[in-house]
Amino acid sequence: MNKSFLIFAIALIGFASCKKDKVVATTAPPAPRLIFKFKFDSTQVRLNNLGAPATLPATHKAQSPKFNSMSAHYIEMANDGELLGGGSILFNAPTTTAGGAAAIDFNQAVVVAEGQNFFSVPLSQVAAGTYKWLRVSLAYQNYDILYKSTALPGNQLGTGTIASFIGYNTYVTSYKIKTQTVVPSAATGGPGDHKQGYWGFETTVAGTAYTSDSQSPAGATTVVNPMPGSPIPAGSCVVTGQFVNTGGITQNLTITGKETSDIVITVSLSTNNSFEWVSHSGGSYFQPAAGDTVVDMGIRGLIPFSNQ
Repeated sequence: MNKSFLIFAIALIGFASCKKDKVVATTAPPAPRLIFKFKFDSTQVRLNNLGAPATLPATHKAQSPKFNSMSAHYIEMANDGELLGGGSILFNAPTTTAGGAAAIDFNQAVVVAEGQNFFSVPLSQVAAGTYKWLRVSLAYQNYDILYKSTALPGNQLGTGTIASFIGYNTYVTSYKIKTQTVVPSAATGGPGDHKQGYWGFETTVAGTAYTSDSQSPAGATTVVNPMPGSPIPAGSCVVTGQFVNTGGITQNLTITGKETSDIVITVSLSTNNSFEWVSHSGGSYFQPAAGDTVVDMGIRGLIPFSNQ
C-alpha cells in the first residue's frame, strides 16, 4: 500500500472519530395565557348603576367621547352569590400609603389603548372552574371631547382632552393629559390622594395650550353592576358584566387547566354618552364658560367577549 495513502487514511479515521453529533436546539411553545384587552364602544347600550338602560335627565346633556386610553387596577371572575373578593382574583395593581390612606399608585399604573393587552396571566395559574361574571375596577381614562367657547375664533367648536381618575382613591403627584404635564391644583387638594371623580382638562387655542382641573361630586360617577346580590362599595369603580362569546351569546367562561392556546377576553366598555353635564347654557355642546358643570364620567356598561 502506498505510504502516503496510508497516512491520509489514518488521519481521516481520526477526524471522523473526533467529530461530535450536532445538537439541535428546541424551543418549547409558550404557555397559553388568559389575556385581557379593552374595546371602547359608543354604540353599546348605555346603562345605569343597576345595569338597566339609562336616559338623560331633562336638564342634562352628554356626548360619547373619543377614547385614547384606559387603566384598570383590579380584575376578578365570579359567579352568582359571590360578594366582591369572593371569586377568582386575577390582578391587583400596586397601591401606596404615601398620601395617608391606601390608594392606587398612578405612577405605577399600566395605561393602554384599545386592543392592547392590559393584563395577562398563564392559564396554569388561574383556578379551574366555570365563571359567569367579570369584575374590572377601572382606575383612569383619557379621552377627547368637543366643547364650545367664546374664546375660540368665531365661537366655533374646540377639542379638549380629559384625564379622569375614577378609582376609589388615587395617589397623583403629576400626570400628562395630552401634551401638557400638570400637577393637581391647590383647589383640588394638590399632589396626593384624590377621590373618585378628579379630572384634568387640556385644550389649545391659537397655538397656546391651556389646562385646568376639577373634582366631580362624590357618588356622581356611574358604576354599572347588574350582578344580583353583590353590592359594590360606594366610591369604587368596579364595573361588572356577564361573559358572552364572540357571537354575542351569553356563555360562561370555562377554565380547565388543560388549555393549549390563549383565551382572549375583549372587555368592551360602553362609552355611549359617558361624558355628562348639567346644561346651564341651553346648548347641545359642553360650554364650561357658560356655567355647564360636569356630573358624570362613568363607563356605561361592560361586556366581556371570550374567544372560547
